[in-house]
Amino acid sequence: MPESTTIRPRSKLFSRSGLFRRKSFEGPDEAGPGGLPRTMGLWQLVSLSLGGLVGAGVFSLAGVVANQQAGPGVMISFLIAIIASSAAALCYAEFAGLIPRAGSAYTYSYAALGEVAGWLIGWDLLLEYTAIVAVVAIAVSGYLSYVVEQVGLDLPSWMLGAPGTGPGHRVDLFAALLCLLLAFVLSRGSKQSARFETALVVIKLAIVALVVVAGAFHISAGNFSPFLPYGIGGAVAGAATTFFAVYGYDAMTAAAEESVEAKRLLPKAIIVSLAIAAVIYLLVSIVLVGMQRYDQIDVHSPFSSALAAVGLAGLGTVVAVGGILGITTSAFANMLAVSRIWFAMSRDGLLPRYFARTHPRRRVPTRVIWPVGIGSAVIAGFLPIKEAADLTNIGILAAFIVVSIAVVVLRRTRPDLPRSFRTPWVPFVPLVGVAFAVWLIANLDALTWLRFAAWMVLGLVVYAVFGFRNSVENPERKEV
Repeated sequence: MPESTTIRPRSKLFSRSGLFRRKSFEGPDEAGPGGLPRTMGLWQLVSLSLGGLVGAGVFSLAGVVANQQAGPGVMISFLIAIIASSAAALCYAEFAGLIPRAGSAYTYSYAALGEVAGWLIGWDLLLEYTAIVAVVAIAVSGYLSYVVEQVGLDLPSWMLGAPGTGPGHRVDLFAALLCLLLAFVLSRGSKQSARFETALVVIKLAIVALVVVAGAFHISAGNFSPFLPYGIGGAVAGAATTFFAVYGYDAMTAAAEESVEAKRLLPKAIIVSLAIAAVIYLLVSIVLVGMQRYDQIDVHSPFSSALAAVGLAGLGTVVAVGGILGITTSAFANMLAVSRIWFAMSRDGLLPRYFARTHPRRRVPTRVIWPVGIGSAVIAGFLPIKEAADLTNIGILAAFIVVSIAVVVLRRTRPDLPRSFRTPWVPFVPLVGVAFAVWLIANLDALTWLRFAAWMVLGLVVYAVFGFRNSVENPERKEV
């Protein structure tokens, strides 16, 4: 008989209060008639996670941190960031095995901390993931515009960027079209989407391997001295920058409901993908600073300049292709994540249930996918990358904090629940994740905080007007 997970509030006060009523997960974990099909195996899940983990930063971020913050000690920066990210990843792994349902941090916080906590994290991630899709689409557009220019094509300036980003710019057409293309791929079905992402990730990793192996033959030991020119403080500051490159597994957990043997495979996929990403980032940073002195690295194109310095300029085009694929897989993973979170919130009644219906044949939430695709296309087409990027990061960090706290809370309140994976050394490991995320949030600028607060206030208004009364956990809810 299929194993079930039920998380119920302990009193009528909590069950009837919107602040504390919690999501109950009853029955088998298999998708129902209107649910999402379980089609993804371990390597499809790993590919989806790596799509978010190994993005454009694999060829650019190490150079920026090495040049400006850590020197050859950039590998220490990545190591610190990976340890901090692993603390949160282990918490996600426990919840993924415990509640293999769509929604990621929204679903986990709803189950452990109550409806309002779940709503706020879900509402927050709707904006964050959509903005991330737009940001990386704008970055892809930059690569494509460069390639088009190199082959001698003269495109009209109105289509090359958002208003204010250059003379004659009216819309970033490449970025907007990429968002719509990704929405189209996602709307074709889970199996087709997984194949698309896996193919791009395999090509991307092959390019990374080629560049690392080629560069390894040109490493000079002298380039590693001085190892920490900016001191240990520089390496720690670099860890704050590199942290944003070593998460992405959170996007994969949003698709938990589409995994076969979810309770066994989801925790494994998180750990395997993070381990692969850790090895990649460490190798890339070692090869980069080994090829070229840290103070000579071009922060705008670190690997291209380093390869040129050792006579491998021809690989620059390969790096550009790797960058395009790296960003595209990241955009895809985040668009999938936001569509599944929106779907889960609608199925729970916190957003209109119209969006909780899947396509009758493809069994994917197309009513959500296309609004996400269009919304991200509008942001990507008409906002400069800096303004779009300001909408990201703080919400992801907030989700990390809430999930880490939720693991500790649920261990104390429901130690009886069957867990296929247990976060080690609770509460120490979750608190490491919380501390690092709080430190990063505290260093964000005031405007980022203001935008985040405004979005949260709007979310509370929407919850008070619609979500509270229409929640499926509300015993007084009337079916329409």
